[in-house]
Amino acid sequence: MSETKAQIVELMTRIGRAARAAAPALAQAGTAQKNAALAAAAAAIRARSADILAANAEDMAAARARDLSHALLDRLALDPARIESMARGLDAIAALLDPVGAIAGQWRQPNGLLFQRVRVPLGVIGIIYESRPNVTADAGALCLKSGNPVILRGGSESTRSSHAIHACLTAGLEAAGLPLEAIQLVPTTDREAVGCMLGGMREYIDVLVPRGGKALVARVRAEARVPVIGHLEGVCHVYVDRDADAGMARSIVHNAKLRRTGVCGAAETLLVDRAAGPGLLAVLVRDLLDAGCEVRGDETVQAVDLRVRAADEADWSAEYLDAVIAARVVDGVDAAIAHIARYGSSHTEAIVTANTATAERFLTRVDSAIVLHNASTQFADGGEFGMGAEIGISTDRFHARGPVGVEQLTSYKYVVRGVGQTRA
Repeated sequence: MSETKAQIVELMTRIGRAARAAAPALAQAGTAQKNAALAAAAAAIRARSADILAANAEDMAAARARDLSHALLDRLALDPARIESMARGLDAIAALLDPVGAIAGQWRQPNGLLFQRVRVPLGVIGIIYESRPNVTADAGALCLKSGNPVILRGGSESTRSSHAIHACLTAGLEAAGLPLEAIQLVPTTDREAVGCMLGGMREYIDVLVPRGGKALVARVRAEARVPVIGHLEGVCHVYVDRDADAGMARSIVHNAKLRRTGVCGAAETLLVDRAAGPGLLAVLVRDLLDAGCEVRGDETVQAVDLRVRAADEADWSAEYLDAVIAARVVDGVDAAIAHIARYGSSHTEAIVTANTATAERFLTRVDSAIVLHNASTQFADGGEFGMGAEIGISTDRFHARGPVGVEQLTSYKYVVRGVGQTRA
């Protein structure tokens, strides 16, 4: 029997009140207590690995029955290695410096007043995500470490997996004596719950973080009545310059596209300098084709191999999240920068070149959240940045940009210390 709208509103209001009530205790929790909760949660994930895998197997069976794409199935799938990676992520977050209470800056005025900018939690965070059950662990842990109660609303396709993982987080909170309401998972898959989080919970939710497909993030941005941290899509580029090492270029392009095609840091467009010559272009294109990647190219790229399909205008701004890549030949680094500015999504871009001046021109002039020199775009990941994990890669310019980790989940307040000063 499906729930009525009134029942969903009552449920979400109850969850919101509980999160708000948990906020003071979590904000005041010491580093040792938060780390103890994370360690216990990591231990629970390892101990309950079989339960998590069984839940995921049910989710996968249901997803296959719905004929979900290969990319979505890859995002949803868990195996022992991915479960261990989740647990290690929690361990890594526990090892991070606690941002809460950290002094981000201080100065003394001539009148003797001491001004300090001190990091504080953002408040109650609502996270709406699709497919990836590991987000349950990553988001819950990051919010816990940064002192923010969190309301997690995962996708219907990952509901069993997410509940199994959430149970481990709850076990960690209980073991450390922290309120269980600090990390809540919305128990219903009814989409009305998302509507409540977007428009009906301003009293309880301070910030929303969407993590999923373009349609989800666009809806959140359009309907949310609280601030949003997120990105619309990851149209990521690799530009291979005339001064690139051929072996390095081949390795980076292959990894950037095919290591995992369903992640937001996967390369979607390959740009090759015309001056690099047809030989290097052919090596890059044929390597992708031979690996099973569909290549959609301009006329020059099509001339390299009969297997290349003709690209149309929509391909240059496409986020495939699959074994498909658009490829174009450009006239040097400035043309590559112009292409990225026109078609990119300000997510992650890489240049492959041995010319440091060209590299610096690219890194300085490309206006994206992450820019890399001689490295794969698949490093667009909080764990690879040393953050333990991330809630997502923000392409916003407001508040947080790039991987959103514990520090990005804090704001600040000003603490002013005096000895009796009064203002004239």
